[in-house]
Amino acid sequence: MKVTKSEIVISAVKPEQYPEGGLPEIALAGRSNVGKSSFINTMINRKNLARTSSKPGKTQTLNFYIINDVLHFVDVPGYGFAKVSKTEREAWGRMIETYLTSREELKAVVQIVDLRHAPSQDDVIMYDFLKHYDIPVIVIATKADKIPKGKWEKHAKVVKETLNIEKEDQLILFSSETKKGKQEAWSAIEQMIAK
Repeated sequence: MKVTKSEIVISAVKPEQYPEGGLPEIALAGRSNVGKSSFINTMINRKNLARTSSKPGKTQTLNFYIINDVLHFVDVPGYGFAKVSKTEREAWGRMIETYLTSREELKAVVQIVDLRHAPSQDDVIMYDFLKHYDIPVIVIATKADKIPKGKWEKHAKVVKETLNIEKEDQLILFSSETKKGKQEAWSAIEQMIAK
């Protein structure tokens, strides 16, 4: 998809705030600091529509971005960040769960992991959650530019095995620095919204 237009629509915390209009939605989930904002900005050719922050845990709402007037990206609060209180974490958890399990417009979740490290326990829980609720998932392993090309296969294998990725789910190696994986990611997303 050639993105010519993108803007933030709303930051929502409850269903009555979600945008109306029935456009397909792709949610983006990942650990705090995994590079979700950089992924969004790379995909939509913008420097900083999604704000990147050195302070993990900054996204505390569901941020809806409209892309080319045809779909929404929904940035979900990062999971697994320790510096927020337990009650805050539980509130986020409920907010995310409500959105993921009840939103009809949701077509798929892009789960973002860091290619350099084995997925965390939180990553595994998220992937299992999506599979349990039968939510289509595309796994994006970011920061591929930080690893020598010869080791990509080895790292990808660790991601696949740790998450126990099922055959129908794609794993795409991605770099917001080099734009590697951008076309593949768009193809996967377009397939999901066409369903």
